[in-house]
Amino acid sequence: MDSGLIVLLLFALFIGFVVAKGLRIVQQSEAMVIERLGKFHKMLAPGINIIIPIVDKPREIIFRFSRELPDGNKYVQFMKKERIDLRETVYDFPRQNVITKDNVMTEINALLYYQVTDPVKAIYEIENLPMAIEKLTQTTLRNVIGELDLDECLTSRDTINAKLRQILDEASNKWGVKVNRVELQDINPPRDIREAMEKQMRAERDRRAQIIDAEGSKRAMILQAEGIQQKQINEAEGQKQAQILEAEGDAQARIRRAQGEAEAIRMVTEAIKGANADPANYLIAMKYLETLSDMTSGQNNKVIYMPFEATGVLSSVGGIKDMLEASKKLNG
Repeated sequence: MDSGLIVLLLFALFIGFVVAKGLRIVQQSEAMVIERLGKFHKMLAPGINIIIPIVDKPREIIFRFSRELPDGNKYVQFMKKERIDLRETVYDFPRQNVITKDNVMTEINALLYYQVTDPVKAIYEIENLPMAIEKLTQTTLRNVIGELDLDECLTSRDTINAKLRQILDEASNKWGVKVNRVELQDINPPRDIREAMEKQMRAERDRRAQIIDAEGSKRAMILQAEGIQQKQINEAEGQKQAQILEAEGDAQARIRRAQGEAEAIRMVTEAIKGANADPANYLIAMKYLETLSDMTSGQNNKVIYMPFEATGVLSSVGGIKDMLEASKKLNG
């Protein structure tokens, strides 16, 4: 093999090396930070990018994760990569033991949704972003839960989530991270506390049932009393209306009788007008006869006393005779 061919082959290998090291393809929603001679140079946009090999070099990112095993030991996991994912990331926050304001040890685990908005800050402002977010969430959660009672923790999840998100977002802003949402998954008090809460819940339900039963009985008695009262009112109104109608009917009857008597007197007066008879004697004699008829109509009336003079009765009867004769003359 001659020297010219070797040089050509070496040149081809060099070109291939330059192309392999200088051509970088960045996918959508990813970012790559380029350093030139150890100093930040630029950030590659999605698509095809060209850098100078050896001079330009992607910044290698090392993430370290630590987890606690069930036996109490911890293990550390390292992850190396050259690209930063700009999509929203879900971080499953491990269970943590926190103490509430009323000194109850509680296990809480949460979900954290965050997104890298500035890759440069995420690399140069913090040494280990996932570890920093985890520790920040852990301390913030302890501070927030420590200000609340257990009952408030169980009933105020939305308030806790909003407060955690606000604090974490403000603290992680200088790292180029946006915390979008924090969700508490489980809040597990100790077993004896759960049993006490269940007893309290059953007692509270029994108390509510008794209150509802008493309220129902009270309402039924009130409705029954109102029904009796309304019935009495209606009966009284009916009696009142009946008495009023009866009184009005009696008054109308008396008025009609008085009108009839007045008409009768007028007719008698007209009939005997011009005769030598007194209408008063006629009316008195008629009353005497009616009274006498009433006195003798009873079966037990055996003795009749006459508290007036016989001459008065005879004179009244004579007056009746005179009026009858005068009536005949007028009619004749």
